[in-house]
Amino acid sequence: MLDRLDEAERPLDLVDEVHVFSSYARGALEPGDLDVAVVHRTDTEFTEDVVSAMMSGRDPMTGMKRALKGNRRGVQFQFNQNDNLPEGSELRLLWKRGDTRAVAAGRLQAMKADPAAGRAPRDAMIKPFDGIDRWIPLPVRVRLVELLDAGGIEIRRIELADAEPTSPVAVAALARRWKADSPLRRAAAAAVHYAEESGMASNAVWVQGQPLGPHRDQYGAGALWINLGWYDFDQLVYRLRQGAQCLEVIRPTRTQPLHALHLTVHDAAALPRL
Repeated sequence: MLDRLDEAERPLDLVDEVHVFSSYARGALEPGDLDVAVVHRTDTEFTEDVVSAMMSGRDPMTGMKRALKGNRRGVQFQFNQNDNLPEGSELRLLWKRGDTRAVAAGRLQAMKADPAAGRAPRDAMIKPFDGIDRWIPLPVRVRLVELLDAGGIEIRRIELADAEPTSPVAVAALARRWKADSPLRRAAAAAVHYAEESGMASNAVWVQGQPLGPHRDQYGAGALWINLGWYDFDQLVYRLRQGAQCLEVIRPTRTQPLHALHLTVHDAAALPRL
């Protein structure tokens, strides 16, 4: 990773700082994943690439991840989230813009192994996240666990089946937004079908920020928000306070299983006021 940062090929020319944290930073001999926090800038080209990836149902940070680690596995990245990491993450600077390769290598060599430092438990983990936590950004996990522990929400994990909506209006709306082979369309269709079968589609349904049918005035109580890949997650608490529920499809994909989290209000008074 230091070699790649030193070469600064696109998009690594946008990176300002790289930190390590969790088990590796504490010197664990078997750290499991390598947790890396990256601080970076954006420009027009980078933003266009991110938007294009999101519209295609791909991870918008794939290009940056590949540039940093190549094809190596076992590296978990957090991008521009240093202020949102769990308390006690203990960031250790590995590289910053302007460093020579030797300076950065010196920081790496200064991280001494500690046989007493065991593998850290996964931060902000609950049973519904088991096996899918790599696709739930750490700040999102932290926020959801905070809301759950406060008694404000309930979280239920759902495995979505491949299926088409029964409503012609829904089918037409999805066809207008995505191509037939789009992973976003597959995920949206499966989620809408589940909502229909579960009786959650009797009121307003919103998919990826847009209403599914003529429900533009029905924003609050009874509304269902279907979000693909944590779209508009910063609006979650507001929507829940309005009486809505959310179905978060974790990782839209063309062929792999579709996992979702159903988020509902348990006690509105326990939700933070905005």
